Formats: sequence, C-alpha cells, structure tokens
Amino acid sequence: MNQADDPADMVQATRVPADISRPDRILGPFTAQQTAVIAAAAVVLYAGYWAARPFMAPVAYAALVVPVAGAVAALALGRREGVGLDRFLLAALAHARAPKRRVHAPEGVPRLPAVVPGHWAEAAGPPPAALRMPYDGITAAGVLDLRGEGVAGLATCSTVNFELRSGAEQQGLTAAFARWLNSLTGPTQVLVRCHRIDLAPLADNLQQEAAALPHPALERAAREHADFLADLAAGGNLLGRQVVVIAREESPAHGLRHGMHEERVLQRLDEATRTLAAAEITVTPLGAEQAADLVSAACNPDSPTLPGLGSEGGPA
Repeated sequence: MNQADDPADMVQATRVPADISRPDRILGPFTAQQTAVIAAAAVVLYAGYWAARPFMAPVAYAALVVPVAGAVAALALGRREGVGLDRFLLAALAHARAPKRRVHAPEGVPRLPAVVPGHWAEAAGPPPAALRMPYDGITAAGVLDLRGEGVAGLATCSTVNFELRSGAEQQGLTAAFARWLNSLTGPTQVLVRCHRIDLAPLADNLQQEAAALPHPALERAAREHADFLADLAAGGNLLGRQVVVIAREESPAHGLRHGMHEERVLQRLDEATRTLAAAEITVTPLGAEQAADLVSAACNPDSPTLPGLGSEGGPA
C-alpha cells in the first residue's frame, strides 16, 4: 500500500451547517414571507382578471400579467449573495437615497456663508451630511453598544496552517471547527481584514534600545535587524492580515436588563475561546482600548498601524 493510500491520511467528510439562520419553510419550499408575497400577488392578479374579463380576452390578460407575475416571483424567490432579493432591493434603495459624503460633525453641518456665490454652491453639489456612527460607545469590558441593534463583542483569532497537516490532523481541525459552528446560539461573524503596517516606529525603537543590550554582538544584531525593518518599510506598502470574530446579541426585550446581553456576549466569546482551542486557534477577546482601536482603524483603513495582536502572516 502506498503512503498516499493510508486511511489515516484520507480526509473524511464533516457535517457543517450551511445556513444556521435559514427561515422555516411553512408551505413546501416557501417561507412565510415568500408565501405571503406570492399569495397577495395571486389575489391581486385574479381580482384584476375578473375586473377585466368583460372587455379583455383571457389570452390578452395573460400576456399582460406574465411579466408582472415573473417580476413578483423573482422578487419573492430570488436571492443575491445569500440575501433575499426583496431585502437586497430595499438596501439598494436606501443606499441610493443616503448621502454619499459624510463628515464628523456632532453639532451638525453648518450652512455655507451668505458671501459664497450661488453658482459656487451649485457647483460644489449637495452639502455633506453629519456622520452617525452605528454604535453609542464601548463598555469597560470591550463590548460595543449598537444602539437599538443590541451589543457586540470582538475577539482576534490566530490562523492555522491547514495544507501542511496530514489527513488525520486536517480531519481533527475541521471537526473541531464544525463543533464550534454547531454550538452557535446567536449571530456571529468571522471577519478577515487587511491593513497597512508601519514598521518605522519599531525600527526606531530597536535602534534606540540596541545600545542597552549586554553584549556587542547582540547590539550589532539588533541594529542590523532594525536596518532590515527600515528597508522593508521603505520598499512599499506592507499589509498585515487580521481575523476577527464578532459575536452579537439582539436588543433586549422589554423588562430584561441590558447588562444581561453584555454578559451573554462575553460568555459566547469565552465559549469560542475554549471550543476553537481544539482546532489550534487562539481566540483573544479585545478590551475596551483594543476594541476602540479596531473600530477606529476600520473607519480609517488608509492609516498604517503597528504590527499588533492578532495580525497573521506577517508583511505581504
């Protein structure tokens, strides 16, 4: 038997839920919303047929309503990127109507002075709108308050070199990750983001601290490494990769304490830490300062950052 045919190196299938939040089907393959849309459209079209029956042939009415019925069916049954077509179109409409230029102005955007000529104001286009962030702050435990949308907790994750493992090891890692997916009890997002890395402060720090090393060889090695980092920083854009897990809890129902949802988010991050440890993934929940830095970096992705906790893969 060849080594490649060893059963221990053959990866077996592991059941992972494809869509754990899929709505229930109440009428065949249709959900409640799809059933309501199709039923309402069928009633309207049937009523229109009875109203047009005295002066329109059935074939002519059928030719008239086929495009309408097709559009309603596409709206009710269509999906794009995992989102229902109706919700996708509503989101597109909201995006089209939303202002495209927003600035940080808690006090509101002032009007242009009266001395500005009218044709200049018309050439500048519509004024920017005040930026309204989708959260009201970060608690001491690092939980984001999402206003009426609930709360969210953030944690960074390490990565695993999957391709270099044997079949049995890959099977164990996949099974451990599947156990975490099957244990989810609330909305969870895995975000992989790339960000620029600024190595210049790290190189400067090495140069300053090199003289305090106890041996000349160590000092020389530190200075050479600092020069290497400076060359990397000057050579072009350096990118780091960060994997973030976001656990969210919906807005508390009437009569429930808001702090219970914050505790539940922290508990879910703790569960992810224990469960993903079996997949050799280190989950590190973010504190208030680290979560604030991450949100700030997400709002300004062009700003370079120092290589920090959670960055994987090194410079790219």
